[in-house]
Formats: sequence, structure tokens, C-alpha cells
Amino acid sequence: MEDLLIIGGHSFRSRFILGSGKFSLEQTKQVIENGGVEMATLAVRRADANSRENILDYMPEGITLLPNTSGARTAEEAARIARLARELGCGDFIKIEVIRDSKYLLPDNCETIKATEILAKEGFIPMAYMYPDLNTARDLKNAGAAAVMPLGAPIGSNKGLCTRDFVKILVDEIDVPIIVDAGIGKPSQACEAMEMGVDAVMANTAIATAANVGKMARAFRLAVEAGRAAHLAGLGRVLENRASASSPLTGFLED
Repeated sequence: MEDLLIIGGHSFRSRFILGSGKFSLEQTKQVIENGGVEMATLAVRRADANSRENILDYMPEGITLLPNTSGARTAEEAARIARLARELGCGDFIKIEVIRDSKYLLPDNCETIKATEILAKEGFIPMAYMYPDLNTARDLKNAGAAAVMPLGAPIGSNKGLCTRDFVKILVDEIDVPIIVDAGIGKPSQACEAMEMGVDAVMANTAIATAANVGKMARAFRLAVEAGRAAHLAGLGRVLENRASASSPLTGFLED
């Protein structure tokens, strides 16, 4: 059977989602194509139809747009941005970001739950960016979230899976897609997240700050695919304080 990622009733083959906020418009298409990306975020302000340069003009055909509510500080502001994105023709997917903290840029989980409930009732497909907390994830699911997107580390830090143990709890307990978003800095970290059983990984800064963004996008695609394959295969056991021979120690020289 084909291994598909299902979000809000929509199917995706790729489990690598691109955050497009830090790329130049010219780089966007290159990164999407090299990364095998089927879904990419965009800030609503970059999709302004009256702007001289519209990011929508640089999105390859067939890409599912994931507008985000970047800049929202309350649930009401997030809802207004989502409605504007829909009016601009970006569809019903929405990545809910509600951030009041200007120093660490950590999401406001309470306002995110409120925004999710509002937008789910209006027919949006909410994907909620959140600090990994089990009770919040449960509330987001009950509010109508199609996916929860726990941060791996603070936005733009490239520190990796600092919240590893808490993300694993969500993987074990929440039955909507878990997508690690923010902080992933290396393809190896994306692979590790997928090995844990998350459903997808989003990256932006790690690629945008690479020396060659096209090659790094391809590296992330391959890492996500490898991590998913390893998870489905079932990782081998880990032995503590002893070794185990990889080949028999007796009889292997007998005829």
C-alpha cells in the first residue's frame, strides 16, 4: 500500500513541508523542486495581489499552499489573517501561529486553541503550531485541528530536537498528524524526528542559511524519506552495558 500523509482529508506523498518565509522569490521554486515538496507555507503579506512581486507567481503548479498567521498576537488576529488568505485564493489550509512573546517567539498555546476552534467552524483545515504539551495537543484536536505542529526548538535556532521527549509523547498519544516545525537544523535531525514516528517535518531556516539551498533541500527530502522508511521497518533493539556478535562465534569455519 502507498504510504500517504493524510491531512484534513487530503493526501500527500511527500512528508517534507517547506517553510518559505526566508527564501527569495527566485529561490522558492528551486527549493520546492529539489525538496520534492508538495506543501509550502507562505506569509499572507507575500501573497498580496497588489504587490509588485507576488510569491504565488513563484509557486510551481500543484503545490498545496499553507498560508500562516504569522504576526498574529491573539486568536482574533489569527482568524482575520486566515480569512484574508482565503479571499486571496490560498485555499482552506491554514497554519495557525499565535505568538505574543517577541524575545523567544514561543507560541501562545491558549490563544492557538481558541483560533483553531474559530477557524475549524468556518471550514478551514487548521494546522496548529504549538509548544509540545499533551493537554494542549488534546485540546487542539478537540477544537478541530487537522494536525498539530510542535516545535523542535525555538524558531530559526537550528538547534534540532530539543523537545524530543515531549514530541514523542504526542506521537504516542495523539491520533492526528504530528509535524515537527521550527528548530530543525540538519537533515540528520529531520531523519531522527521521522524515526521517532512523527508524520512529517517542516524546515525553513536550515535550508535558507545553507551554502547551497537547492542541494540542502534535496538532502532534507532524502533524510525525511530515510527516517520514515526506518520507522516503518522498525528500529533495531539497543543493548545496554553489553555487546552482541553480528556473526556467529562458533561453527562458521565448518564445512
